[in-house]
Amino acid sequence: MKKPKNGEKSYAEGFHGPNLGYVIELYEAYLENPESVDPEMKAYFELTGSPLKESIQPNKANKQMVPTTVPLEKTLAAIRLADNIRTYGHLAATIHPLKDQKRETELFELTNYGLVEEDLYAIPAGVICTDANIPLRNAFEAIDYLKKIYMDSIAFEFHHVYDSSEKNWLRKKVESGSLNISLQKEEKTKLLKRLTEVEEFEKFLHRTFVGQKRFSIEGLDAMVPLLDEIVAESVSNGARTINIGMAHRGRLNVLAHVLGKPYEMIFAEFQHAPNKELVPSEGSIGISYGWTGDVKYHLGLDKQIKDENTTVTRLTLANNPSHLEFVGSVVEGYTRAAQDDRSSKGYPKENLSSALSIIIHGDAAFPGQGIVAETLNLGQLKGYNTGGSLHIIANNTIGFTTESKDSRSTRYASDLAKGYEIPILHVNADEPESCLAAARLACEYRAKFQKDILIDLIGYRRFGHNEMDEPMTTNPLMYKIINEHPTVKTFYKEKLIKQSILTSAEAAELEEMIVTKLKAANNKVPKRKNEIEQLNPPVLVEKPLPKIRTSVPIETLRKINQELLKWPENFTIFNKLDKILNRRMNALKEDGRIDWGLAETLAFASIIADGVPIRLTGQDSERGTFAHRNIVLHDSITGESYSPLHLLSSAKASFAVHNSPLSEAAVLGFEYGYNVFSPETLVLWEAQFGDFANSAQVIFDQFIAAGRAKWGQKSGLVMLLPHGYEGQGPEHSSARLERFLTLAAENNWTIANLTTPAQYFHILRRQAAILKGEEVRPLVIMSPKSLLRNPLVASNSLDLSEGEFQSIIEQPGLAQKSDQVTRLILASGKMAMDLADHLKHVNDQEWFHIVRVEEIYPFPEEQITNIINRFPNLKEMVWVQEEPKNMGSWNFVEPRLKLLAKDKLEVIYSGRRRRSSPSEGDPNVHKKEQARIIEFAFAEMQEGGN
Repeated sequence: MKKPKNGEKSYAEGFHGPNLGYVIELYEAYLENPESVDPEMKAYFELTGSPLKESIQPNKANKQMVPTTVPLEKTLAAIRLADNIRTYGHLAATIHPLKDQKRETELFELTNYGLVEEDLYAIPAGVICTDANIPLRNAFEAIDYLKKIYMDSIAFEFHHVYDSSEKNWLRKKVESGSLNISLQKEEKTKLLKRLTEVEEFEKFLHRTFVGQKRFSIEGLDAMVPLLDEIVAESVSNGARTINIGMAHRGRLNVLAHVLGKPYEMIFAEFQHAPNKELVPSEGSIGISYGWTGDVKYHLGLDKQIKDENTTVTRLTLANNPSHLEFVGSVVEGYTRAAQDDRSSKGYPKENLSSALSIIIHGDAAFPGQGIVAETLNLGQLKGYNTGGSLHIIANNTIGFTTESKDSRSTRYASDLAKGYEIPILHVNADEPESCLAAARLACEYRAKFQKDILIDLIGYRRFGHNEMDEPMTTNPLMYKIINEHPTVKTFYKEKLIKQSILTSAEAAELEEMIVTKLKAANNKVPKRKNEIEQLNPPVLVEKPLPKIRTSVPIETLRKINQELLKWPENFTIFNKLDKILNRRMNALKEDGRIDWGLAETLAFASIIADGVPIRLTGQDSERGTFAHRNIVLHDSITGESYSPLHLLSSAKASFAVHNSPLSEAAVLGFEYGYNVFSPETLVLWEAQFGDFANSAQVIFDQFIAAGRAKWGQKSGLVMLLPHGYEGQGPEHSSARLERFLTLAAENNWTIANLTTPAQYFHILRRQAAILKGEEVRPLVIMSPKSLLRNPLVASNSLDLSEGEFQSIIEQPGLAQKSDQVTRLILASGKMAMDLADHLKHVNDQEWFHIVRVEEIYPFPEEQITNIINRFPNLKEMVWVQEEPKNMGSWNFVEPRLKLLAKDKLEVIYSGRRRRSSPSEGDPNVHKKEQARIIEFAFAEMQEGGN
């Protein structure tokens, strides 16, 4: 600390107080670099100089500035008060429409800071506020100004944002008064019309379709003009794709007014009437999306919108099941897919400004469902960043019947967002102009910083959770207030009448015009059909996948392999990995052996050479959980990374690989959304271990397995789920194959458990080939662990250059004499290879045959039937699996095998007994049990399964 200059008071003789030394240090820092201190202290030092000098204050009587000595403690107290207004002003803001929340104004009383009004008159305004758009003469006026800014119908929380440039920008925006929008007469009338459309639409549904669920928007009506404003602002900022995710509340209103779904189509869904012919240009919209369909308040819409400048914007509301918040991750995937240019090799080129995601949350769901935190965590990660999302909490202050005090441990529903440094704007839903101001600030922030921002739209719910509920039963005090509370349209209409913007008669005429339009739309709806249509999949979906040539010429593969094994001369690969990769030099020779990792890389390379983009993600996907992939190389000296696939000379499309965060649900939802929005892209998600997919079960159940039947939403997503029993315990063995087979129906996906690298090569290439066709479906692969390097499963070059995918593989060298075969042994994946490995211990191999079932669903009934017919003396079929009897494939294959057996063959099970846990925890017990299963499979003439 510097010593006082000549003529200055010493520190000991100067101002006193616990903060004096700190302020002196700030002043010295200011002298060295004025930008290094907070703006308030900088302004204070610019006006007063050294804290040890005289300050100035206005004379209250004549408003003249006169020299005086201001106690430093008073100045610091005033600064502290101002900072608390900025930080905690939201506690006293008028953001609750029902006025059922206490405004905490006590924190901002002068006496708490040892101040009186006269003290504030003595302090320059610039010490408190430097960005006001009106002249402020002293700290008293500055404090009053800040209270009006921070305690109005929009409240702000952004002091948890660490980046000072963002925080200062937000403060200047707020304190400059730029949010005080001044709407012209035409704009106010337009806003009232929108609020009237929103309210009358809900009233019409309530009167016309009595007792039907609609999850009305009423109480949050301002959400529609809020969304209108966001869409308009975002388009002006360059967005050409806007994706919206939301749950049920207000969904029909958003469909009708933000996306422009015709009223008559919505009414047709209420009447269970056909809607395809109502608006031919709209195509098949609504409940007829899929063949089994979904309830109307789950359905989405995909629209192309043109403005007066012929700018085309794609506006999408995502389909969403009752699992409210999971759609957020899907919408983020939509948006990243829209932002990525995948047309050239290397990583896709991003244009984050070209697309925007808007995610509308429930106030109970936002803090209550963990998927929200998982999705927020994706925000700034390179593989998942979408340039910032606009989050809106549709805040009813209640969840079903549970009030906020019972549904969260935080003050606000939005508090979770603070952990991700997301600015929060709380806004009163009964103040529509404030809602528009919040929308504009949110759009401007997102455009400038490309980060998430959240609008907490605080309103209420006029009826119960649905329109058949009676909320007075469980929430009588709240609903007594609501029942007496006018609608936002009523408030705003009275405001405009008072401002002479329009008359009562004009407002009534506006309402009548909208009601007439609703009635006319309802009259267009055709009468309900008496007959019930069969809910069957399209013919192309029911048919097997077409025969596709997936082999690649050997010379092409060799050229690709050579390029994959080249890296810069000065690039140093870890010596062990260098040896492993260099072994691949000879893998494509006649006597070469191709392992799983090389087959996959050759498949990827050949697919992007065909012009199909690839995106691969998972928690360790660059290297591979089992160190088998190494698709991104790292210099062992410099740490720099290099990926040969990104520089492949034959590549005609992009290749993206990203290590994901430790999240299954949000990441899988993101990849599903990415694939749906870019159906030409081969998107793969890899679980670290297959059973980790448990955490993403909602995405599997509600979106991937059923999305096409419910919504007509096609997907070709590939899921790699490591599976196999190696004695690593219950949580590293089973990918829960049984769950996927339970969900298998109507050709909704393909489920495979492969035994060779060549099979993997061909199934990936087949999947890439069908992506754009009607027959496309997701692919679930029980991917290997120990088989990755097992020499028994290695393939040769001919398997790739001349082979194809086979739904079953017969074990080579067996069944030389068909009339001697009495047992057919069937297995899949690692279990099939354990059986093959055991053959060296079996002397008599004439009496049985082994078939590896590579594709479990669709089940290869025809191929297995052909094999059965080859053996005239066949007596039994044995299904062998590692999993317990109540898990794995057995429950799925047993009835199918018995159907093929036609009561002529005995169908026997060989595997673990029924268990509650997937596998043993002791590796020695595992080995013993595995040996028993194999020995049982080869024991002659079984008498029933175990």
